[in-house]
Amino acid sequence: MLAGLDFVSAALLTLCLSLAVPADALLIRKDASPVTLPFARRFNVTGAAKLLEIDQAKAKAFKNRTRAAATSVGAPFNAPATNQAVDYVTTVTISGKEFTLLIDTGSSNTWVGARPIENAFLPPVLSLTGNLMSVTYGSGFFTGLEFMDTITVGNGLTIANQPMGFALVSEGFTDVDGIIGIGPADLTCGTLVLGTQCIPTVTDSAFSQGLIPQHMISISFEPTTSVDDANGELTFGGIDSSKFNGPLEFVPITSTSPSNEFVGIDQSITFGSPDGQTVLPLTSGVTDTGTTLLLIASDAFATYQNLTGGVLDPTTGLLKITPEQFTNLKSLFFHVGSNTFEFTPNAQIWPRALNSVIGGTDDAIYLVINDIGSPSGEGLDFIDGMTFLERFYYVFDIANSRVGLATTPFTRATTN
Repeated sequence: MLAGLDFVSAALLTLCLSLAVPADALLIRKDASPVTLPFARRFNVTGAAKLLEIDQAKAKAFKNRTRAAATSVGAPFNAPATNQAVDYVTTVTISGKEFTLLIDTGSSNTWVGARPIENAFLPPVLSLTGNLMSVTYGSGFFTGLEFMDTITVGNGLTIANQPMGFALVSEGFTDVDGIIGIGPADLTCGTLVLGTQCIPTVTDSAFSQGLIPQHMISISFEPTTSVDDANGELTFGGIDSSKFNGPLEFVPITSTSPSNEFVGIDQSITFGSPDGQTVLPLTSGVTDTGTTLLLIASDAFATYQNLTGGVLDPTTGLLKITPEQFTNLKSLFFHVGSNTFEFTPNAQIWPRALNSVIGGTDDAIYLVINDIGSPSGEGLDFIDGMTFLERFYYVFDIANSRVGLATTPFTRATTN
């Protein structure tokens, strides 16, 4: 969206008056501990047909992305997050102002200003670097000023001199103030208009400043049937062992392009049993908190549709099954490295209590597995989105370029 002319003029005047901020040396805190950031699910669509469109657009953006476009010192920090059915958001503080940001492992820039009228915020003049930042997403974009300021997340993680963006123009983010990007730092390379240098993520800065003991983030989602349930938690700098009940199994980030540019892994999927019907042969894809559904390649989706008997619902764009078909629905099995993770029949359906939120019929049964929009063999053949990650504990170990997954008390939940 484009802010009012007075607001844009003021922001541009501020840019003209800006001074570059020196990168001051920072003392390392020896009393660092992990920080937990709570988060919530956000409802921002009137129907799942749009939800699917947004997810598929993000998948396309992943595939088309080019970079040319546009010390162990303590215990980790934790921060709460709230679940609102389409994506996950959390609250941060910058210059004494609170912002609601979308949590995204599929991007890495942090920026604010999507709702300037509501927040009436301008970066302090001396915090501006004199550069412009621009990022394009599958469902929107922002272009604005780069500034460096202190950002506080969770219950005590205060990061100094964090480079961020302030949107002059943005689109696709009407219900949030911006994004907190926690994906690989390489995704920031080329997002500055006047340079190709990369920008440290909030996780990078927290670790380099000695605020967290390990260079990693861990995410705990829980399935929910409530609009306002604060059912998520992101931990900077460590692992919360109370959130999972199985072994935490790690696999390396995939070497296959373009999945290797994101938090990508290799996996295959079978139906009915670990040795059952192959839905998706071994291939590469990404794990992403910013995608709602579980997307698979078009040919794999056709196989899944045939196995489930699901019929595409014209209103929502999702597969719809009958109560009898749901009774006979079998688990999917995700083979990741030497590990197998069961995705139960209940996990495969959208929470029926929330059908009206996505424009569906109250008593209908909709499946959360859908078409990524392209055939397999393109190097990014699946996206394990929010509905998948709600059933497992998820770790992005940045220092060791690997991803961890574990079962939780909610892996076999029947809440849906």
